[in-house]
Amino acid sequence: MEYIQKIRVLYSDTDSYGVVWHGAYTKWFEAARVELVEKLGLELSRLEKNNIIFPVVELNIRYKSSAKMNERIIIISKITEIKPLSITFEHKVFEEASNILRVVAHSTIVVVDSKTGKLFRKMPDDIYTKFLSGLDKA
Repeated sequence: MEYIQKIRVLYSDTDSYGVVWHGAYTKWFEAARVELVEKLGLELSRLEKNNIIFPVVELNIRYKSSAKMNERIIIISKITEIKPLSITFEHKVFEEASNILRVVAHSTIVVVDSKTGKLFRKMPDDIYTKFLSGLDKA
């Protein structure tokens, strides 16, 4: 399953060189990841009330080319790997008109008990099943 997000690069997304500031990408990836997780039927606010949170433990970003102000970009996010304790997402950023690849990123989340701050020894079965249903099988 993919989640596709379209964004227009705003002035506030850019740095003094007129290109997208690296931190803007992390906000976009977070938004896409949340939308994808909720699209799978995992309501994050409900899970949080049950002391289940999904912190990012790893983020790898490869910048291929610079996105610029007013550019319209497409972010394609998908789940690429599921382990008993973690889920990895891939995010690709393209310039919409030319389809030029701007950025490729991978982010990994884990399942943590927010009361204790400890990792679950094993992801709860219902959560695991929902993540598995969104795994990109290509």
